[in-house]
Amino acid sequence: MIYATLKLAHILAIIVWMGGMVFAHFFLRPAVMSLEAPERVRVMYEVLRRFFNAVSVAVLVILTSGLWMIGREAKQAVQSGGNFSMPLSWTLMASFGILMMLIFAHIRFALFKRLSRAVQAADWAAGGLALASIRTWVAVNLGLGVLIVAITLLVY
Repeated sequence: MIYATLKLAHILAIIVWMGGMVFAHFFLRPAVMSLEAPERVRVMYEVLRRFFNAVSVAVLVILTSGLWMIGREAKQAVQSGGNFSMPLSWTLMASFGILMMLIFAHIRFALFKRLSRAVQAADWAAGGLALASIRTWVAVNLGLGVLIVAITLLVY
């Protein structure tokens, strides 16, 4: 039962992260483009602040549950007298997932910090540049996330 619960938490956290990236990239950003720069940058800042807080929690859930599920499988294999060999799809999923987490850390702690400073200084040009950098890295993370989903569903 605990494995199923952790797997559920793992998947739900991934849905929050991936769904939020899709929403922000393909729906929110195009919608706010009609706003003037000060309002657009402030709206994106407020939305991203809330989203990045949720993603921070999601990353912890994904990492913890993923490591626990892998560790459980390894422990069961060893206890039954066998060897544990992590499947290629799991190795790729974990590797790309950790890469996504590192990219998110860069977005959250470097790029978003620039956006925050720009909003506080009412420097809308700098805010626009920070948002453009965030958008680029979110697109990279979204691509990696789609790749992970494809790997886990097609290479098992």
